[in-house]
Amino acid sequence: MTHKIKNPFLLSGYKNPDYFCDRRAETDKIVEALENGRNLTLISPRRMGKSGLIHNAFYYLSKNEDAACYYIDIYNTKSLQEFVQLFASEIVGSLDAKSKKVIDSVFAFFKSVRPVITADELTGAPQITVDFAQGKTQESLKEIFNYLSKSNKTCYIAIDEFQQITNYKDESVEALLRSYVQRMTNVRFIFSGSRKHIMEKLFTSASQPFFQSTQMLQLGAISLKEYSKFILKHFEKAEKNIPQEAIDFAYQTVGGHTWYMQMLLNRLYSANENITDTNIVKQLLADILQENETTYQTYCKLITEKQFSLLKAIAAESEVQGPTAAEFIAKYKLGSTSTVSVSLKTLLNKELLLENNGKYLVYDRFFALWLKYTFQS
Repeated sequence: MTHKIKNPFLLSGYKNPDYFCDRRAETDKIVEALENGRNLTLISPRRMGKSGLIHNAFYYLSKNEDAACYYIDIYNTKSLQEFVQLFASEIVGSLDAKSKKVIDSVFAFFKSVRPVITADELTGAPQITVDFAQGKTQESLKEIFNYLSKSNKTCYIAIDEFQQITNYKDESVEALLRSYVQRMTNVRFIFSGSRKHIMEKLFTSASQPFFQSTQMLQLGAISLKEYSKFILKHFEKAEKNIPQEAIDFAYQTVGGHTWYMQMLLNRLYSANENITDTNIVKQLLADILQENETTYQTYCKLITEKQFSLLKAIAAESEVQGPTAAEFIAKYKLGSTSTVSVSLKTLLNKELLLENNGKYLVYDRFFALWLKYTFQS
């Protein structure tokens, strides 16, 4: 049974292109690259919509019945073993029909990865999960890539938050993965990540195994023009009204950052009040900030007084081109340049600040607004 979407402004998951705003050029670039044998690196801040973009590209790629698409988020993995286990659980047994003959062949194929047969609770159909031989992580990875290479399908695999591999204590993870990736003729990869500097180093530094091995794609905000068309389409379809000034205000307030736009639009769409101006947007925004106040207060307790002062100052400006400039430091009484530099680095590492094309801003757009409204002089 098809699930009916009550609110078209989705906050998680992917339905189909009707509920996905724009990104036509980016989708076309991804599809064209993968179909022509090029792996791709996708970089964007968190909550900018990269996972949705990947699934949108997969929507079109999967129209080919010989294609198999996989999305794997490795953000919570802490070692190569956890990576391999997650990788295997997504792929092993899923490339083929679940016939007894195929299941037997899967069992025969692996030595260090042990497929385990269970029955679906609802349908009774066989399902394949995986178990691992202890201490054979690299052998398991080799078997998984061999399994992929023997498939009759063209496989598209997206590994999200790929920069996480740099935190593994295992040695030479990048080189190991690269050695398998470069051999694959029927498998194309999307390596996506939100830590720009780390991702760029992985794929553009001559000292790294993945150097110049992929097509690069940076993801920015959707334009106001395209977002407006998307919003008006869904409001008009539901016979709801939203004036352009309300759309403009919402967009400018969160800088067009996808998830924060979606949250505001989701609330606006479900509001019982008639939207005639920006007042309801302001009220809903105030509600969101109040609901999250405890979380924001916790953020503030996790940093030093100097770091907090810098965070407040950047929030007050919305974005700052030169946070170590003498004028900015003097305006907000932030102390010495060296102190600000240390605080800046720490806040970036904690992902409380985001650097985007030389401009610094508070990563969480709602947190930035809370700081600005709570501590404004």
